[in-house]
Amino acid sequence: MHLGDLDSVGPFFALRTDAGPAAPDGPPGDGYLPLAEPAVRARVATVAERLGTADRRVAASIAFQGIAGRLLSIALGSAVLTGRVPDLTGPTLWWHPARTAPDDLWLPRPAALPPGTDPVPLIAASVLHDRLACLHHLTRAVVPISGRLLWGNAASSLAGSLRVLHTWCLEHGRPEDAARAVTLTRALLEDPLLRDTGTLTTRGGPSFRRRSCCLYYRVPSGGMCGDCVLRTR
Repeated sequence: MHLGDLDSVGPFFALRTDAGPAAPDGPPGDGYLPLAEPAVRARVATVAERLGTADRRVAASIAFQGIAGRLLSIALGSAVLTGRVPDLTGPTLWWHPARTAPDDLWLPRPAALPPGTDPVPLIAASVLHDRLACLHHLTRAVVPISGRLLWGNAASSLAGSLRVLHTWCLEHGRPEDAARAVTLTRALLEDPLLRDTGTLTTRGGPSFRRRSCCLYYRVPSGGMCGDCVLRTR
């Protein structure tokens, strides 16, 4: 399986990789922006409008959870199914804040990080401590919001990626890959940025109970997520 084939797992695992019409150093299409503050501001505004909320903390939380889920799904899915981790740290990764998966992220001419025996340090360094740490900082600069809440969102997104990938692997006769996905996720949840954000259990399939709340219950007609800490209070 190749990076471009991950869309078969689900839209959150998909990544546009075609070169696009623009110059090599420019955006691959209209509306795509670098993963920087303007894109974060635009995404928070888009999410607020779609959720019908004036609470910018809620919009910022859900916006961060969405991009975290996309980046972690791509990295985890690629590591499990292709044996390589794509380089998601460079300036050629573009984000369209008005679109949703799979059309929100575009990485023309993707390259893989140097191979290693353990992809966990590669994912931790490139996604958690690089891309997501930067987006964590930018999100909090745009909207004052708890940093612990945002890392809880990242952990919840990672667990959600695991559930989808684990199910897909079992349905396609790949039990070893399903087990590998659990192992990698459990190791990533031990990273200092995600440690103590929740508890992962695997009996009957992967399940996660987080120790914070993403604030989605504040959305009109919203509710509590399946892993929400409020469900146990």
